[in-house]
Amino acid sequence: MAQPELPEIVSREEWRTAREELLEKEEAMTRAREALTAERRALPMVEVGKEYVFEGGSGRAGLLDLFDGRRQLVVHHFMFAPERQAGCRCCAAFLDQVGHLAHLHARGTSFAAVSRAPFTRILPFKARMGWTVPWYSSYEDDFNADFEATVLRDGGFAERSGVSCFLREADRVFHTYSLFGRELDRLGPAAGFLDLTAIAPPGGARVLYHDEYGF
Repeated sequence: MAQPELPEIVSREEWRTAREELLEKEEAMTRAREALTAERRALPMVEVGKEYVFEGGSGRAGLLDLFDGRRQLVVHHFMFAPERQAGCRCCAAFLDQVGHLAHLHARGTSFAAVSRAPFTRILPFKARMGWTVPWYSSYEDDFNADFEATVLRDGGFAERSGVSCFLREADRVFHTYSLFGRELDRLGPAAGFLDLTAIAPPGGARVLYHDEYGF
């Protein structure tokens, strides 16, 4: 495999000049991102009138229960089809990066993963990965399909990794935002850290469960 081309070696003064030129572009991108975030928050929302039934660690739950009393809820649509024995590797890599939920809870926001696999199959995989985040099965209802995490493709059903956000007003629940697929990359710190490094990660590098890398 060909070695990646390394950056030019320069003096500290030359590096600082080049860094300041790039900083101007980064600051412009930050302002654009902040404007986009404001637009995202101004999106209209849709009331969720349908009753959904999930199964979790404390038994059956509705969508309102997933808020755990908080104002907002972020749901990770974790790809784990009913016929599979383990969840999606890319979804697992994303969930590895979620971190301590106290930082979300302190800001009135709950987090939960939802998959179509039966809860009895989710439990051993969750234990293997060492995760403590709330994780629910939507095996018996249309939650994934209704929020486009399961879509009809080529005559069959296909899973999509994604995130959906919900807002609660008393007992009324509203859907405010969703994103899917590669858009998730910008949410995980690993991709953000790698974007800062001099050598780009190899194209097509395979994502593994964290206990499969061999170190």
